Amino acid sequence: MELSRVIALVAATITTGLTAGLFYAYACSVMPGLRGVDDRTFVEVMQRINVAILNGWFVLGFVGALLSTGAAVALHLPAAGRDVLPAAVAALVFYVAALAVTRKVNIPLNDALAAAGQPGRIADPAAVRARFEARWVRWNVARALLCTAALGCLCWALVLHGGG
Repeated sequence: MELSRVIALVAATITTGLTAGLFYAYACSVMPGLRGVDDRTFVEVMQRINVAILNGWFVLGFVGALLSTGAAVALHLPAAGRDVLPAAVAALVFYVAALAVTRKVNIPLNDALAAAGQPGRIADPAAVRARFEARWVRWNVARALLCTAALGCLCWALVLHGGG
């Protein structure tokens, strides 16, 4: 049981860190880097990124963080693991909140961007961009903060586990 608790905490920390880093990279470099491009280029690049990101490596971090954090919580429910439980539960709550933002805001915006069609055939790419960019960026920052909070909680859970 002890080894499985450690493995779950480490896996949760790594996968949550990967996801927090992804959202952080969008917030600090990808979206600011696209800020200066023309509207048609912006739409095309974001459409391509939204297709390319759906791969096994992304799923490993994105879904893996949820599953491994949930496992860490479940494994720390017995009395011997309860000192770590509040930090693990907090991490799970923060991560689930980030997933909710993704599902309710970012995915629908990505879908709307894809539905706009081929960038070369969009009559008004500025309007498409305007409906997408500011809202997507704002909520991505929220996801980055939520995932970073989850990561911090998992780091604290590891500290607590090590001190126990």
